[in-house]
Amino acid sequence: MNEFCSIAPDVKLGKGVRLSKFINLYGCEIGDETKIGAFVEIQKNAKVGRRCKVSSHTFVCEGVAIEDNVFIGHGVTFINDSYPRATTPEGELQTESDWHVEATVIKRGASIGSGATVLSKVIVGENSIVGAGSVVTRDVPPNVIVAGNPAKILRHVPSKARTQE
Repeated sequence: MNEFCSIAPDVKLGKGVRLSKFINLYGCEIGDETKIGAFVEIQKNAKVGRRCKVSSHTFVCEGVAIEDNVFIGHGVTFINDSYPRATTPEGELQTESDWHVEATVIKRGASIGSGATVLSKVIVGENSIVGAGSVVTRDVPPNVIVAGNPAKILRHVPSKARTQE
């Protein structure tokens, strides 16, 4: 790697992974031939599949699973807790043991547009496209295009535009 990357020893990198400078990876898994852009953080227990592209300034938190052939645009944020709080009911600063991670899954061939926010407990279906700047608050079916805040279905992805393998 290089001097501008923070890659913990517990990170699992597949073959042919390309990493930009200024990244922070720890406790995660990155599949073969995936490209990670600059200023990306991928936290522990997150998984990025094979042949994905994670663009710059993206935050992939614990509990996020990104399957193969997925495009993640610039500045995408994933959320992993429906009710985040700074302190416990007793007023103490929360620690990791107080956190309740909720899973998020981005299915094979999906694309998440730049600036989108994907909330926890959401599944984005195969080959679906999330428009730039959208806020995804509920599951997205396979093969659809969604956009807006909250993201709503606009139309189906044409069959010729679906991911091929």
